[in-house]
This record gives sequence, structure tokens and C-alpha cells, in this order.
Amino acid sequence: MKRLVIVILAAAALWSGYWFIAAHTEKRALTQWFAARRAEGWQADYAGFTVQGYPNRLDAIWTDMALADPATGVALDLPKFALMALSYQPNHVIAVAPKTMLLRTPQDNYPISNDDLRASLRLHAGPSLQLDRAQLSADKLVLAGPQPASLDHLSLAVSQHEDDERTYRLGLLASGLTPPEVLRNRVTSGMALPDQMQEARLDATVTFDKPWDISAINRARPQPRHITVALARAEWGALALQIAADLAVDEAGQATGDVSLQARNWRQMVQAAVAAGALDASVASIAETTLGLMARMGGNSETLDVTLSLRDGRVYLGPISLGPAPVFRLR
Repeated sequence: MKRLVIVILAAAALWSGYWFIAAHTEKRALTQWFAARRAEGWQADYAGFTVQGYPNRLDAIWTDMALADPATGVALDLPKFALMALSYQPNHVIAVAPKTMLLRTPQDNYPISNDDLRASLRLHAGPSLQLDRAQLSADKLVLAGPQPASLDHLSLAVSQHEDDERTYRLGLLASGLTPPEVLRNRVTSGMALPDQMQEARLDATVTFDKPWDISAINRARPQPRHITVALARAEWGALALQIAADLAVDEAGQATGDVSLQARNWRQMVQAAVAAGALDASVASIAETTLGLMARMGGNSETLDVTLSLRDGRVYLGPISLGPAPVFRLR
């Protein structure tokens, strides 16, 4: 019995030593990260910072944290923020956001509230902290400010491909989205649509020019080079839009490839795009005539199934240019 007690005490002492060394190492590394951001011109401040959770957890907890990126002018103020991990699995981190926070942009300030906003992050072992997989979920997410918007539920997942460290699969599910009133009024002008979008889904695979790791924060964001959309779907009242795509993206962010589009009540979508300023009225008139013919050939004049082409920085429906193509570049 005496020997057993000695073994238990020795094990406890060794584990305690490991925990305190790990806690000290984590606190020093995180403190150095904030100092490095300040040296780059960021605002990276906090009122309090502790690492706790002995004996089985390593929980880094900040109070009154403020982060601001000078390159974009975007800032975030959090009254409390926590990064939690098991002490024997420090590369799997859970981030827990406060119930309220403030997003600051060059245009305005946006208070954010939520019932439950958290993220799970699993990194590969090693100094580069390369992303393996991540998940984010939120309930009752509300963006206040001059253009309030809300979301009943959001789930987002990212996972690295087993055979290519630059390729990631992305999945998204959003339900109960209430867009800002100005956008809602533009899009729904003359249409009987509910205030909320029922659902939006995404299943896509993106290959970047480099893996996502700590350099994405310290230096530059990885940039997309190939985008495959297996499914992107949104429903808003009687409107439904479904997209699949296969796009190659160059260094300037210009995409080349095809986008398959299926739309229910597509005429209302064209009108909404014009009302929102996303499509020129003269182009919309030509496109609507062409699309109407194609829809009738498909047997249902209100349902559309077409393929759009992206090339030379433009979006084409056959020979008709519908406008500039989006630029796929992360800042």
C-alpha cells in the first residue's frame, strides 16, 4: 500500500509539473502573438489574461479583448473570450465567444448578440499550426446597427483533404436568415416574399495556393486556385436557386469555368437582381428574353436550367455578357 501511495504521489507530481509547464508555455506563446500583432500595427489589447483549468484543461481566458486589422479597418471588441483545450490534446481547441460583442468597420459599428456561438479547431502538430478541420455553430445570431440582420441557426464546417494539404471541403447550413431591411426592400420590391429566407446550403471543395496555417494571420491569406461547388442552394419564399460549378482561378482572382444554375420563379430573381443593382436593366431585358425562350423549351416557363460561363472577367449566357464576374480573392 505504501508503494502504491508513493507511485500515485509521484505521478501526480509529474502531471502537475507537466501542466504548469504547458500552461506557462501557452501563456508565453499567446502573449508573444499579441505583441507581434501590435508590432505590425494591429490593435491587440486586453484587460486581463489567464491560463487555467488544472489538472486536465488548458483554458486561455481574456477579458476586454480588442483586435483591429489596419489593412482592412475591421475590428472586434469582446468583453470575454476563451480558448479551451484538454491538457493532453492541446492541438484541439474550442473557442467560446461572449453573448455580446462589437464589430467595427470603416463604415459603421455593429453590435452582435447570440445565444450560443462557438468554434472547434483541430490543428496538425508542429510549429506552423496547419489546419486539419474546423467547425462553427451559432444560434440566434443578431447583427444590430444601422442595417440589422439575424440568423436563427448557422453551421459551418471545414476539413482538409487527406491527399492534398492545400484542398479543403466546406459545408454550410444557415436557416432563418433575415437580411438587412434595405436589401430586403430592394430585392422584394413588387414581390410577396417573407421577411426570412428559409434556408441556405453549401457543399464545396476549394484548393488554395498554400495550406491554411498560422501564416494566414501573420503574413498573407491563402488564395483559391480551384473551386468545385457540388451544391449551393437557397430558398426564399417561392424563390429557389441551386448552383453547381467548376472554376479555375488565376493569381488575379479571375475565374474561368462553368456554373450550372437552376432557378424556380427566375423572372422574379432577375427583377430582384436589377433592383439590388447587381444587374444592368438593359442587360436584364436581353437576358430575360433569351432565358424565357430557354425556359419554355424546357417545358416550364417559370423554371430555368442553364449554364453560365465565366471567362475574361465576365459572366456569359451563351454569347450574351451579363456583367463582370466576381473576383475570388481573400484579403
